[in-house]
Amino acid sequence: MRIVDIPLDKIYVPAAKKKTLDLEKVETLAEDILENGLQRPIYVRLGKDRYVLQEGLHRVEAMKLLGETLIEGHIVQAQRH
Repeated sequence: MRIVDIPLDKIYVPAAKKKTLDLEKVETLAEDILENGLQRPIYVRLGKDRYVLQEGLHRVEAMKLLGETLIEGHIVQAQRH
């Protein structure tokens, strides 16, 4: 699976994921990213004109807090039920 740069402003975060956001964790993670870089890419799937976040909410928010415009991520296939 290859890693691609994904524009942060094109990532949609589902409401259920937003409820799990811990701002203290975001700040701590942002500090770690400043010191060590982003260690793990996020996971998204393609949606209509955007990427839908699957995993990595705190990483996305930490990168936004740092003023970044791109984040490394894996694009995964939507699961069919």
